[in-house]
Amino acid sequence: MSSKIKIVRHLKDLRKAVGSWRTAGERVALVPTMGALHDGHLALVGVARKKAGRTVVSIFVNPTQFAPTEDLSRYPRDEAGDLTKLQAAGADLVWSPTAEEMYPEGFSTRIVPGSAAEDLEGEFRPHHFGGVATVCCKLFSQVTPDVAVFGEKDYQQLCVVRQMVRDLNLPLTIAALPTQRAKDGLALSSRNAYLTPDERSIAPALHRALLGIADVAKTGGPVNRAIETANHDLLAAGFARIDYIEIRDAETLEPYEPRSGREGRVLAAVWLGRTRLIDNVGVGS
Repeated sequence: MSSKIKIVRHLKDLRKAVGSWRTAGERVALVPTMGALHDGHLALVGVARKKAGRTVVSIFVNPTQFAPTEDLSRYPRDEAGDLTKLQAAGADLVWSPTAEEMYPEGFSTRIVPGSAAEDLEGEFRPHHFGGVATVCCKLFSQVTPDVAVFGEKDYQQLCVVRQMVRDLNLPLTIAALPTQRAKDGLALSSRNAYLTPDERSIAPALHRALLGIADVAKTGGPVNRAIETANHDLLAAGFARIDYIEIRDAETLEPYEPRSGREGRVLAAVWLGRTRLIDNVGVGS
């Protein structure tokens, strides 16, 4: 292992590095991140290394996916710590452009995401998925990976990116890794750093609530009643607000039809103090 992982901040340097790998006939994997890396991100790097000879990790806190009222300025950043973790995880290169490099003066072209972005997060954060789709499309064009690896924790985002890749015939495969969790069930997220100790002790109730809904759905029970119970229990446990808890088709995100034989997904976004948590669990066919 080299003494220091390579980090590039300019597109010409990125293309030079990836071009040399291509000349050598190597496959390239990309793990897109916004930094503040945790074990969930490092698990994505592990998957990427199994799928390709070279792994690029992007670190870019993307301003276009934050609304003016959201937490862009306070989003956690720890570049030095991230580089140390990626060095240990075996990543080959970090692509960490500035906002000016990613969105130069005069930039005005944006991706309009498809049906997967229409509600759930799309309702509560109407600018979010346009920013996600645009930056991911740019990252795919810049890195030209054979495969990009995403986590299922941001499940709707995964669906939006898959739909974009399919609709635009982009030449890469999207791989997904199941949500990585703490021992008590809380989904790993950079935003968990915002939680106070008391909030952190309450937070795993979200995962338990979603599992309860999934269990009811698997047995053909009254799902709407289970969702109402989950809403009540989470508020009673100390959650501040429920944006949504819904069960959807796992592929299309359209309303779930239990008799369809298709897999479902229970998705939720809730507030605990000032922190917005999202999570999801699967419902087998």
